[in-house]
Amino acid sequence: MRKLVLIALLLPVLSYAEPIVTDSTTNSTVHTTGNVTTTLKSPPPSAISPSLGGSNSDSCTVGVAGAVQTQILGISAGTTSRDLNCERLKNAKTLFDMGMKVASVSVLCQDLRVFDAMLMAGTPCPYNGIIGADARIAWENDEAKVPVAEEIPQSNTKDFLLTIGGTLLTLLLIL
Repeated sequence: MRKLVLIALLLPVLSYAEPIVTDSTTNSTVHTTGNVTTTLKSPPPSAISPSLGGSNSDSCTVGVAGAVQTQILGISAGTTSRDLNCERLKNAKTLFDMGMKVASVSVLCQDLRVFDAMLMAGTPCPYNGIIGADARIAWENDEAKVPVAEEIPQSNTKDFLLTIGGTLLTLLLIL
């Protein structure tokens, strides 16, 4: 029983005891050797085709452009073509807006289709400032000045695109 009393008396004293703290300092040096390899994966540069006449609606040109990119080589090219009929219409409109109606019609009459349409309508195109029936007689007397059917010039665009396409196809086959 003595032991129980002793334990009962010592138990509260032990619960208030100070904890034991240990301070320790360690110095260490670590040496590491090895090989490091870095691999950078990035997409190839891009071949960007030029923008040709896309934003100016007052220009009488048509643009064609193209580009191709492979893992090694990128090519881009472009060209423009003049639209002569568009230029004729703009010139005629400008002359008409300035009050020069006969000159405006004269510009349009340089096209054989307009010349024939005016003749068929009974209002022949002006001839050196002469209008109406007198202009018809003047045109009949000087047929050398009557507009001829314009040959539509072959567009270089088609040839250009075929050349570029053939070149690119050859490069792709080589690569």
